[in-house]
Amino acid sequence: MKVIALKGDPREGLGKSATKKVRSEGKVPCVIYGKGENHHFSVYQADFKNLIFTPNTYLVQVTVGDMVKLAKVQELQYHPVSEDIIHADFYEVDADNPISIALPVKVVGSSPGVIGGGKLQVKIKKLMVSGLISDLPEFIEVSLDTLEIGKSVKVGEISVDKLTLLDSPNNSIVSCIVTRAAKSAGLEGEE
Repeated sequence: MKVIALKGDPREGLGKSATKKVRSEGKVPCVIYGKGENHHFSVYQADFKNLIFTPNTYLVQVTVGDMVKLAKVQELQYHPVSEDIIHADFYEVDADNPISIALPVKVVGSSPGVIGGGKLQVKIKKLMVSGLISDLPEFIEVSLDTLEIGKSVKVGEISVDKLTLLDSPNNSIVSCIVTRAAKSAGLEGEE
């Protein structure tokens, strides 16, 4: 799994006026927690671009002064109008304990149903998994090689080495549905 580096500045005040001052400087107030004490810091808004606005999932190496910690993005809060990030929570992780994280789904192969006129619908773009950091892949592959029209690939049909899938086994990841054109072609053929 890829790691993105974020460099932050320590925050002195934690009240409303201190937070407002941090935001007026173009920074996002942040906190990292998980082991030991919480660390409050701020990061420039633009530094989140490659971390947040991507379909990929990354771990974050947070550097604040002499402190360097490996973390995952736990929660982001957005401004309701401007949609700027107004607060970020990071959860500290380590190599010895399993973590829960959402990994992107990558569909591979050719579906016989799509070739036959069906339409592919991706219903889940990220799957929640639990596992050690060293075992986390960049994405989870879902094969379409046996997907026929009217069928779907469910979470229970997918297995990933050394990881536990946390989504419900009955959830459909990808489906092949019948299109209107295929329905009308089928009806015309029957007459």
